[in-house]
Amino acid sequence: MQDLMIEWKDDKSHLYEQIYSYIKEEIRKGKLLYREKLPSTRSLAQYLQVSRSTVEVAYEQLLSEGYIEAVPYKGYFVAKVEELYRLREVMADKTDREKTDGQAGGAAGCMAEENDGWVDFSPNAIEMRSFPFGTWRRINKNVLNQDNRELFLPGDPKGDFGLRETIARYLHASRGVNCSAAQIIVGAGNDYLLLLLRYVLGEDCRAAFENPTYPRARQIFGLFSKEVTSAAADENGIIVDELEKSGANVVYVMPSHQYPTGRVMPIGRRAELLNWAAADDHRYVIEDDYDSEFRYRGKPIPSLQASDTAEKVIYIGTFSKSIAPAIRVSFLVLPKGLMERYEERCSCFSSTVSRIDQAVLEEFLKSGAFERHLNRMRKEYSKKHEILLEGLKPFLKNFRVSGENAGLHVLLTSCRGRSEEWMKERARQNGVKVYGLSEAMTGTDGQKRDQAVRAGLFSEADAGRYGSLRTMGGTVLLGFGGLTEEAIEDGLERLKKAWL
Repeated sequence: MQDLMIEWKDDKSHLYEQIYSYIKEEIRKGKLLYREKLPSTRSLAQYLQVSRSTVEVAYEQLLSEGYIEAVPYKGYFVAKVEELYRLREVMADKTDREKTDGQAGGAAGCMAEENDGWVDFSPNAIEMRSFPFGTWRRINKNVLNQDNRELFLPGDPKGDFGLRETIARYLHASRGVNCSAAQIIVGAGNDYLLLLLRYVLGEDCRAAFENPTYPRARQIFGLFSKEVTSAAADENGIIVDELEKSGANVVYVMPSHQYPTGRVMPIGRRAELLNWAAADDHRYVIEDDYDSEFRYRGKPIPSLQASDTAEKVIYIGTFSKSIAPAIRVSFLVLPKGLMERYEERCSCFSSTVSRIDQAVLEEFLKSGAFERHLNRMRKEYSKKHEILLEGLKPFLKNFRVSGENAGLHVLLTSCRGRSEEWMKERARQNGVKVYGLSEAMTGTDGQKRDQAVRAGLFSEADAGRYGSLRTMGGTVLLGFGGLTEEAIEDGLERLKKAWL
């Protein structure tokens, strides 16, 4: 233990992070060798004068990443990681060659961003440093220690009833969703549930999507047929008259926080959309409520399903944003009219979520731990959100900020004709990764330009001055969920050099 001379840093990082980082670096440098035994959690906690749980969390992170191994009744030992670092060296060499050749992106680019000091403003990343590891671990132990043998048997294809009942109560209290446990289907991620839903809707499904929209959803529906179309949107969301003209009988929307624009669909447009669906027995609205928990201004926006009296809204939600991506638990709320169709076509499918994971999540929700975690994350994201907006003030002479009222990203649009490609390339040259709006749009460049103007993302003057979306003022997404406060500030300083 005398070799583990950890010097506490006077920064905002947690103690377990410092222990984890120190041991990882000692292994990487070869100071802690393969099969070398580490101190027990109890002895290291006593030596460092920290709680045992702090050391346990650090060890668990090292275990999960493969730096150490746990041997029953013997303790923790350094794992064999030579091959891992040989691979990293190869990837680093490959990255250097690609940079020399003027190439960027791909797997090597991702490796460089992780390990070479890049700042990645990913709109999909979330904060994991505040995850309640201790609570999650305790619930796991309790679930497995209760002799719940039935958890190792096949369960309900829709998901365990207890979890579905708990989700139903949570949705009603937090989002105003009206449903019973029988209408809920639990699945491993939105992708799986969208595939399942597409099968339930059948061959006569013709789906329409806003433009721009969440690309994965459109791709999934496009796997089954070419009966996928786009309907124009304006500042209030999808235009119902255009939806009517498209011939679609299913529409996918995100009314509480549209991705990627960040806009909220007002009540008038919501009523139009519900009336459109109610006008035909075969019409449905898919409401993706992916990150409704995080709102920074105004009152929470109720779900579209809460206003649906004709039972035409298919509601889909996930815990990936609010808890952790690896949880991989999402849920689908089917209208009663589609339940019979589901039973006929999909009841043969087994649940894609482990019953143990379902039991842990159920207890996490029922115990109040989820609510406490959400409150903590809202505070974390709100602070990061404020830091980002404050740091963007020097940009406002040349750029416009939008979509800043909710979610985990904002949009930044050039008012001086700087293209999206120019913004991304200049950012990359300064060690920053940003994401272009056009990546979420469909159609030719001219169609993307026209749609961007119609949606109020650009002015008619911009469209007249610049011939295409590539050359008119570009828009990029700046995500902040997965970044530390220091990384946000560092990234913005780099973007000043890149863009100003």
